[in-house]
Amino acid sequence: MSKAKVGPEELATVPSQIGEIHNGTSYTHDAVFGDITDDGPNYRNVGWLGTTVLMLKTQIGLGVLSIPSAFDILGLVPGVIILLVVAVITTWSDYMIGVFKLLHPTVYSIDDAGGLMFGHIGRVMLGFSFCLYWTFVAGSGILGISIGLNAVSTHGTCTAVFVAIATAVSFVLGSIRTLGRISWLAWVGVTCILTAILIVTIAVGIQDRPSAAPQSGPWKSDYKIVNNPSFSDAMSAVSSIVFAYAGTPAFFAIVSEMRDPRKYTRSLLLCQGGVTAIYITIGCVVYYYCGSYVASPALGSAGVMVKKVAYGFALPGLIVTTTLVIHLPAKYIFVRILQGSRHLVANTVVHWTTWLGCTFGIAVTAYIIASAIPVFGSLVSLVGALLGTLMAFQPMGCMWLYDNWSRGKLATDRKWALMVCWSVFVVLSGTFLMVGGTYGSIVNIIDTYRESGGSAAWSCADNSNSV
Repeated sequence: MSKAKVGPEELATVPSQIGEIHNGTSYTHDAVFGDITDDGPNYRNVGWLGTTVLMLKTQIGLGVLSIPSAFDILGLVPGVIILLVVAVITTWSDYMIGVFKLLHPTVYSIDDAGGLMFGHIGRVMLGFSFCLYWTFVAGSGILGISIGLNAVSTHGTCTAVFVAIATAVSFVLGSIRTLGRISWLAWVGVTCILTAILIVTIAVGIQDRPSAAPQSGPWKSDYKIVNNPSFSDAMSAVSSIVFAYAGTPAFFAIVSEMRDPRKYTRSLLLCQGGVTAIYITIGCVVYYYCGSYVASPALGSAGVMVKKVAYGFALPGLIVTTTLVIHLPAKYIFVRILQGSRHLVANTVVHWTTWLGCTFGIAVTAYIIASAIPVFGSLVSLVGALLGTLMAFQPMGCMWLYDNWSRGKLATDRKWALMVCWSVFVVLSGTFLMVGGTYGSIVNIIDTYRESGGSAAWSCADNSNSV
């Protein structure tokens, strides 16, 4: 166990990381990527604002579209409380990534942290889970794009065709080699998805009733302050909220490509504060006006015309989200294959063949997932439960214990004891959510397939009308 003390006050005094790159300065070595030269991509070229928007794009995207439906299952007040609890836990988890990276510069991804803490088994398990998680997220992103294309075109062709188109576009954009070059796309994506959500939020507030509600006779929103869901439904809803905050594993790769990793916490707080405010506002307003007739994704809640306009704006945001979540696991595999070789940072045939092979493999796997589980809400909750908690809760609690456990042997104080309790709580709560949420999500997916007219795998049916 390392004896380094970790706390918020430590960040400002931590010395520069090996391989730090500043504007206008060429530095040739990085602890992860090795020698960086002008003959290859610059993997250390993301500023703190670029870091903020990349974080925002990993968070704001698919998850926010399911929050009003989660509130419908849980009730308004329990939904907001659970969202705030998840926000606090994941913000601390995200913060621990920055601290851990500064203390261990050779860490590139969550599997490196697993290797330090648990040896080879930890590295393999977390590395596999990381790739699987982001590939599932990419699948839900492809599904979201197909829903948008169906909405804008009024089901212009078979949904399976739209899924294939979404996969092709995401593969091409996901093959951009560095996060520094993708960061400008993230600005576009965040702006577009927020515009789309704002349109729907305003529309449901000024319209007489949501599109799925009875269109004749008096109508009043049936929103519930507190609801009484079954265990499986409740866990599925909580898993959707976890998914909305589960960009956490991406932050390892993002901080690794920062010019100055010491500014990571600044970007994190700006991201998480904005994300939480947006989630609460959107979730409460849309659910308050739509009640049980809220759609999932939420962009379909305000009628056909508003849905077309909203998805018209949202599509670039959904595409950027899918681009990013294809890029992340592909980059992880790519770095692992070529790490220590000159091909990692040089424009060679081996470099390009390996890189495009990685992005293509992730894109194809995500396409299969999107086609096999074509129900947006169910897929989101399954990903959040099975892999989101495993990536955003348990490892970060273990990371604090790894860096601080030995301090307790020297002098146990109240702060250390409280942090031990907190870290253990994060690990246990993540495990509970992973087991219970996975059970609830699987039950809901089975129920969906049993329903008459339910979506089927590789279906041509319009998937933009789900509620």
